[in-house]
Formats: sequence, C-alpha cells, structure tokens
Amino acid sequence: MDFELSKEQKMLQEMVRNFAEKEIKPYAREVDETGKMRIETFDKLGKLGLLGIPFPEKYGGAGGDTISYCIAVEEIGKACGGTGLSYAANISLGASPIYYFGTEEQKQKWLVPMAKGETLGAFGLTEPNAGSDAGGTRTKAILNGDEWVINGEKCWITNAQYARQVIVTAVTGTRENGRNIISAIIVPTDAPGVTITSPYDKMGVRGSNTCQIVFENVRVPVENLLSDEKKGFSQFLYTLDGGRISIAALSVGIAQAAFEKAFQYAKVRKQFGQAISKFQAIQFKLADMAMEIELARNAVYKAAWLKDQGKPFSKEAAYAKLFASEMGFRACNQAIQIHGGSGYMREYDVERHLRDIKLMEIGEGTSEIQRLVIARQLGC
Repeated sequence: MDFELSKEQKMLQEMVRNFAEKEIKPYAREVDETGKMRIETFDKLGKLGLLGIPFPEKYGGAGGDTISYCIAVEEIGKACGGTGLSYAANISLGASPIYYFGTEEQKQKWLVPMAKGETLGAFGLTEPNAGSDAGGTRTKAILNGDEWVINGEKCWITNAQYARQVIVTAVTGTRENGRNIISAIIVPTDAPGVTITSPYDKMGVRGSNTCQIVFENVRVPVENLLSDEKKGFSQFLYTLDGGRISIAALSVGIAQAAFEKAFQYAKVRKQFGQAISKFQAIQFKLADMAMEIELARNAVYKAAWLKDQGKPFSKEAAYAKLFASEMGFRACNQAIQIHGGSGYMREYDVERHLRDIKLMEIGEGTSEIQRLVIARQLGC
C-alpha cells in the first residue's frame, strides 16, 4: 500500500491550490452574497485544463485519474464551496456520462468542448416527485419519426443557465414487468421548448447556479439518445456513484477550510491570559476535526482508486460520501463554536462553510439513501 501522491498529483495539487487562493477565494464572499456564479472563474479553469482532468487527451482532456480530479475538487471547494459544487457537477454529472456511455460522435460533439473548457454541461435527473426515488421519473420522451419529443420538468439542476446541453432522464417505454424504461437523452439548452428559470435562492453554495428546467414538446434528434434506450437507469446509477466521490472530496475541502480558520483563530484568541488553543476543550475539538478530515480524505482516495482500477466502488463511494459529508457538518459546526460569537458573524466565513456543507448531506443522495445503498451492498 502506497499512500503517497504521485509527483504529477502533487504538482496538480500545488497548481490548483495556488489558483484557488488567487482566483477563487477572494471572490467567495461576493458570490455567496450575490448568489451569482462567477463564469470568469470557469473560463480560467478551462484554460488551465482543469475542466478535463479525468478525460483522455484525445477528447481534449488532461488524461488524469479520478484521484487527481478529487484533489482539484477539494482545493477548489476549500476556497469556495459554491464554485467547487459547480466544478464537480460539470465534470462528474455533465461530462462523465457522455464519456462513459456516449458514441464517438457524441463525444466529439459534446464532450470535447467541455473537456477543453469551452462549454459547460448539466445533468437533469431530479424532479419535484422523483429525487431519491429516481424510478418515479415522470418526464417522458416519445419517439416520433427520427426525433424524441420530450415533456416534463426537472428541478435543482446545477449549472443549468450556463450549460450548452443537459443530459435528461426520461421515461421512454415500459418493461415486461410493468416498470418504466428510463433513458438518458442529450438536450441542447437552446432547443425550442426548453425553459430554464431563474436560480433558486439557496441557504448555501450560493455561488453555484441551480435552476428548474421545463420541457414542452422539445424535439431532439434520435441520435441524441445516450447509449442503449434500456440502460438509462443503470447509467445514471453509475454516474451517481462517481458523483458521490466528488461530493465527498468537496466535503473534505470545505471542512479543511473551516478547520484551518478555527485553528488560526484559536492561536490568536486569548481568554484568561492565554490563547484558547492552550485549553484542553479546544484542543480536543481541533484534534477530532483533524482526525476526521484525514479519515474522510483517505476514504475519498480509496473510492477514487477503486474506480480507476475498474473495480466495484459503489459501496466505497457511499462510505466516502456519507462519512465526509457528515464529518464536514461536524467540523464546520465546531469551527463556529471555537470562534464563539465571532463565528456567527459573516466576516469570519465559518458560518458560510456551515451553510455550504449542509447540501453535501443532501445532494447526490441523502445520508439516509447512502445508508440504504451501503446496507444493500452488504447484502441486507
């Protein structure tokens, strides 16, 4: 077992960390307050090749592995949770399904521009009545000649307003057992009948664009179907497994930011004649935070490594996502506690980290769903 990052991974980590400190962190409070995604940041991420880390060079990517991608997610999320979420969603949800399941033509048309950082993408799964119960999808796509006609509604879709296309899950038929056939279809966001609403006013990760999408008789070419019509359900389950690894990495990044702020504050804040870091009660909090962050990071790297090796990773992805997100909430909450009254003030940023981290326990499958996934993987 070798727990050392490779030379290339360390170089990437340093590059992303420096970029995030200079180009993302200074705007984190602004994008949180305005609730607007800073598209200039993504233009710069694209020029650095960071939007194509896990994709082969022949598709415009950097040819990196999943661990490298997780390193980038952590460092970007550490600087700004909202930016980190949009970054992760663009790659793991917007681009990865096309890479794993798309035809060569689809990859050239849709993936290459994304990997090069020229366009962004989105993934439309969640509906008002179908979130964790993805099998309850109501959006429908009917084959009419050489076109799919799509009608339905999607909610809480990340990056929708800035995406060139959205991968939409829709019911396309019925199986012999009576269950719906759910397929994935690539839909250009500028197609007639596609309506994208204004972003939601969210509690946290406010710098990430999140919208509702309505499809009214939207027509797309039959060749926009992603892989086999009957494999859509298994496709997005695999996509979500990969997405859970990135959400776990993002959780680690946000928690690390909260820990570092709490650690520095404890060093300078004095009470009863000494820095509060000298008090055992504070030391124990910091020790627990540091320990849990490191354990979560190791869980992320293991799940990513398994994915890169082509081994089963569903259970480990759920482990990482569940533990990292709940750990992150504990860490951010303790960071506020260490700051005392100052932690409740926006100027110290730790309250923003707590608001940002909460979504990690909900998105990509709630903590309750993760426990169900793990239990089923155990054979319960």
